[in-house]
Amino acid sequence: MATVRAISRRIKSVQKISQVTRAMEMVAASKMRRAQNATLASRAYAEKAWEVLTYLAAQPGRSKLMHPLLENREQIKNIAVILITSDRGLCGAYNVNVMRAALDFIKKQAKPTKFTTLGKRGTSLIARMRKDLLAEFSGLSEKPTILDVGPIAKIVITEFLQGNVDEVYITYTDFVNVLVQRPTTRRLLPIQPGEVEPHDGASAVFIYEPNPEAILDSVLPRFTELQIYQALLESVASEWAARMIGMRNATSNARDLIDALTLVMNKARQANITKEMLDIVGGAEALRATLKAK
Repeated sequence: MATVRAISRRIKSVQKISQVTRAMEMVAASKMRRAQNATLASRAYAEKAWEVLTYLAAQPGRSKLMHPLLENREQIKNIAVILITSDRGLCGAYNVNVMRAALDFIKKQAKPTKFTTLGKRGTSLIARMRKDLLAEFSGLSEKPTILDVGPIAKIVITEFLQGNVDEVYITYTDFVNVLVQRPTTRRLLPIQPGEVEPHDGASAVFIYEPNPEAILDSVLPRFTELQIYQALLESVASEWAARMIGMRNATSNARDLIDALTLVMNKARQANITKEMLDIVGGAEALRATLKAK
């Protein structure tokens, strides 16, 4: 059994660790709230923008291709994946889950894949697996802006337009709530036209000025950036939520360990006291026996 002094030192060490994890939990909670507010504030706009874009691309009576980014190619030879992870660890299974989702997806696709990574964790994984890496971005702000995703969107759009890849997907962590973050993979390019809902027994057709082609040419790249931006916001909120929960669990585990070590230390102290008492009683009995012998 370890000595009382050694156990006491270990308890103090665990207490210091629990103080650090508690502080990190509070910091993560504060940043998670800000990231959550930013995510929820832009989510409705991003969803509606995507709805308008797909509706515009699905206008009836148009057989020609209105924009190159809408081109569905018959033969899919290569695909690109934007993988969003974090730069740091200590966030539970956040990175593991999203990286596993990306690897499972490319395994099902069974196509040569090019990666664009956001975050050092994803970059390290792709480098270890020796996958084709188009670009890597790290050190992004905790409060990302639309300007941060401009270079990312430009890279994947250029690869798609040049025919180097036939489809572009994005893998990120969708923020459901503080306790649930869901790894998600969705197709970014080409955009899948939505279904035009009938209106009064006929398909609703709108007139656009100057024309849908000109509108798509202007807004489609920006809406693509918007989808990447929203995925980045979702991932940032998910990362801080996962880090907050991870630090909370670490603090709870530290407290449980302190309680267990305290119990062991008390047992060791009681054993030492009992041993000392036995030594005293034994010495007294020996002294009494010696005096009687005289």
